[in-house]
Amino acid sequence: MQSNEPPLETVSAALRGLRAVRGEALEDAVYAAASLVAAAPAGWEAVSGAVLRVGSGILRRCWEYGWQPADVVRLVRRELGGPETRFTVDVIAAEARRYAPETLGARWAAQLRDLEANEWWQGDDAFLEGFARRERLSRFETAACALGALRLVDALPRIGAVGSLPGTAHIRPGAASDASAAPAAPRMLGRIRALLAKAESTQFPEEAEALSAKAQELMARHSIDEALLAVEGGAPSEGPGACRIGIDGPYESAKALLLDAVAAANHCQAVWSSEYGFSTVVGFDADLELVELLYTSLLVQATTAMRRAADDHHARGRSRRTRDFRESFLIAYAGRVGDRLSAAVREVAAEEARPQVLPVLAARDVAVGETAGRLFPETTSHRLKGRDAEGWEQGRRAADEARISRRQGA
Repeated sequence: MQSNEPPLETVSAALRGLRAVRGEALEDAVYAAASLVAAAPAGWEAVSGAVLRVGSGILRRCWEYGWQPADVVRLVRRELGGPETRFTVDVIAAEARRYAPETLGARWAAQLRDLEANEWWQGDDAFLEGFARRERLSRFETAACALGALRLVDALPRIGAVGSLPGTAHIRPGAASDASAAPAAPRMLGRIRALLAKAESTQFPEEAEALSAKAQELMARHSIDEALLAVEGGAPSEGPGACRIGIDGPYESAKALLLDAVAAANHCQAVWSSEYGFSTVVGFDADLELVELLYTSLLVQATTAMRRAADDHHARGRSRRTRDFRESFLIAYAGRVGDRLSAAVREVAAEEARPQVLPVLAARDVAVGETAGRLFPETTSHRLKGRDAEGWEQGRRAADEARISRRQGA
């Protein structure tokens, strides 16, 4: 390495050298590259700025390939560890500086807030030193952390895009001026969130059932109202969109099945990407938010019920099959809840006397299916089957106890 080599080239060359390394040799290769970067003649401060510049370029290509901040951080967390994850969040914060806030888009901005991607350092030249001090790492360890994270992100393939690129989003003309419609949605969503939060926190199953049931009823009515408003307003429809929802282990398959059931019942389609730890949900914006809300709440409630049942299963001396029991419980729960959610939505639609309800919902379902087909032209279906009969039965029973339909006593 030449003593006058620019720091940007030093970092870029280190990453190029790591691209082809796989398997057991990767760790040694990262350490060797980190030694060179940490000792670069240009100095640690110059290397710091170069790391952020290279990282920002890698991230921008990831965005163009269809990735979003939450997707990248989730993958780094799963494959590497805490320091690499926090480093990635910091580089995301640095890359986000190039965009005006109003051009990020609501979902993108929400991901940055959830990740707490904020610029905490004073000048890019001081970033690595501050990061090392915060993480209690040496310069060598800091360089290895940075190269390991950037190497993983740099290797991400192209996937389907689910929204506008940062810097290109904009507010739809007329959306902010619709004073008659704007106040209603926040009030409705606020009520739904409050009901689901209470359902998750209560210690009384009957109360949780009633609260979840009322939330589902409001969700179905909100979806219908939004669909009719779009048609009756005469404005051109923007069509379906998409969002990604993380599916964390354990029991990823069963959790993805639950999300699929919630999506299908609420006029959306979900496609699970198991290798990346997320499902992509396709639907109209109002429905997407409702799906995420209900899935999150039902997952909390299902997990609570599963653990309670598994503890009893374990106490009866069947610990060897506890994992099979839990997975079977969640699979059965997801299947049964999906049936009941769909029935509840049909019930609400039938109660709506307006003749245009069913044709409007049918048209939106067709549009969602066409959009999902364009985003995912090749998909594979998998059938999940529980391996523990007792877990399966208790999962169905727990789902049956969730009184989703108003006519069933919610």
